[in-house]
Amino acid sequence: MVRIGAIFVAACMVLIAVSIGIVLFAAFGLNGPEATIVAIGALTALALYDAVAKQIRSRSLISDQISNLSRGTADLAWQVGDLTRNMTEFSKRMAAVERKVDHAPDEMRSVIPSFTAEIGELGTIVKQLAEAVAAHEMMIAEQRAMTAEQLQMQTQAAPVSAPAPAPASAPQAAPRVESGEVVEAETKVVAKSNGYVAPVYPEPMVATIRSILEANHADLYLQPIVTLPQRKVRYYEALTRLRSEDGTLLLPADFLKTAESAGLIAKIDHLALSRAAQLARRLLQKNRDIGIICNISPYTLLNTESREQLRQFIDANQELASALVLEFPQSTWRSMGEIEQACILALRALGVRFSMDHVQDLHMEPRELADRGIRLVKVPAKLLLELADPRAFDIHPADLSDLLARFGVSLIAERVESETTVIDLLEYEVRFGQGFLFAPPRPVRAEALADVTEEKATAAREPAKRPAQPAAAQSAIANVVEEIRRTSILPQPLPDGSRA
Repeated sequence: MVRIGAIFVAACMVLIAVSIGIVLFAAFGLNGPEATIVAIGALTALALYDAVAKQIRSRSLISDQISNLSRGTADLAWQVGDLTRNMTEFSKRMAAVERKVDHAPDEMRSVIPSFTAEIGELGTIVKQLAEAVAAHEMMIAEQRAMTAEQLQMQTQAAPVSAPAPAPASAPQAAPRVESGEVVEAETKVVAKSNGYVAPVYPEPMVATIRSILEANHADLYLQPIVTLPQRKVRYYEALTRLRSEDGTLLLPADFLKTAESAGLIAKIDHLALSRAAQLARRLLQKNRDIGIICNISPYTLLNTESREQLRQFIDANQELASALVLEFPQSTWRSMGEIEQACILALRALGVRFSMDHVQDLHMEPRELADRGIRLVKVPAKLLLELADPRAFDIHPADLSDLLARFGVSLIAERVESETTVIDLLEYEVRFGQGFLFAPPRPVRAEALADVTEEKATAAREPAKRPAQPAAAQSAIANVVEEIRRTSILPQPLPDGSRA
């Protein structure tokens, strides 16, 4: 580009000089040599002017470059000085680190004896714990043996205490010890060792409960748990009611303690869980987000037979594990021993989720709840809204819902009975509610469960007719859903098309 510019300037100067010569020759009457000399002189003058101008521009450019170089040198000197200061500071820090490293072995030597002593104490504590567990197991074995001996002695002594001896011609029937009595005794021993002590109740109530169970007169009630504020059904809580021969309903407060004392609670829990599973299998075909909460007694986890029966039931109904939620009171979660915790871990490995109810205080750690498999926590609405001194608890009620949700645990406000309570719960950002305001517990009709049981038995008896089964299954599903809807268990459609 520089060469092209120089050639262009030279061409212009030659053109100007030739033009001056031609003008002098034609206009002013100069002859050819004179006009040529004048043109050469003009060209020389133009060349000198161009050379001087270039020299001036070159000097100015060099001056600017020298100035920029001076500023760059000054900046470089400042950076070198800053680097020198940083190096000095770094050297000081390195020296300080070296001094600390030199003294570290001495400090470690002084700390090691204390660590060694603490580890020795921990080893002693672990050894004592192992001895205590061994003694505990030995005590349980001795108590079981003593209980079996007492039952045997009672069995042998029963004929002697009879009021009237039987005739010689009639053989005497030996008293029969049912397996349920052995289970009862074993459950009492293990329960007592784990802190659960059930009182003894009169035998007539025990006989009544046994007769009700043998006659299969246990009814299943469902109470919905709805979302707030939409009030869409998200869970159902399954409740068991025992119905005597005269039609009287026994509430859990009437028979629960007696059943636990008599060792019959495992049968009631298994019956309720079986019916809840039957209903859950049908409801899941309509709504995959529905779950059923079943209350389980801690005595069911204590007995070996009922515990294994529960595990086998969940294993056989693996597809329903995520829909069935097993519920225990807060006091049970806090007092669980090794046996119950092992059972909880086994059920959790099968995909079962858990719930906690009968909450008396808010002293709870959300991370610990999530680690134990608890996904639902039911707190009475009154406890959330009418705490006299929230500072006495670990968690403020207004922050409880969000804090639990961070660890995958949902808060359910139970015993909701007024719209004002719902408004207050929404201010606390509670997302689920349960109570008579939404719906009371309603029975599932026996015909609905009978249809489910009959369909299952038919499918087991006639495996060759499986191609025709879908139509029958759909009909049974429709009957079950219709029966439940009649009892207001399922949400009813509103006039605008939404669901209650």
